[in-house]
Amino acid sequence: MSLDTAHPDPQPGRLAAREVRRRLQHERASRLAQLTAFADAGHDPGDALVVAQKDSIDRVLKDITAAVERLDQGGYGVCQVCGRPIPLERLEILPYARCCVGCQRRTA
Repeated sequence: MSLDTAHPDPQPGRLAAREVRRRLQHERASRLAQLTAFADAGHDPGDALVVAQKDSIDRVLKDITAAVERLDQGGYGVCQVCGRPIPLERLEILPYARCCVGCQRRTA
């Protein structure tokens, strides 16, 4: 899996960098909206479930930021564990994925 940054219409099996960036921006906006919804809903900030959900959203936001950095540095779409390309299907579902499914299972 690689990015096609030179061609406006990427070849099959590639994602255009601008499309990846758009997807990551959408993911970030969605997570920030979730955090806003928690604040607006008036949940007890000490509630363990609310704390866990906010922590999870914060982790995803960090993963999104890291994915943008990988995109900028040319390492997006490469598994950080085994170094092989992350399948396009996985990146379409989880655009901020750090590793392939096999490595994710082994590290979880």
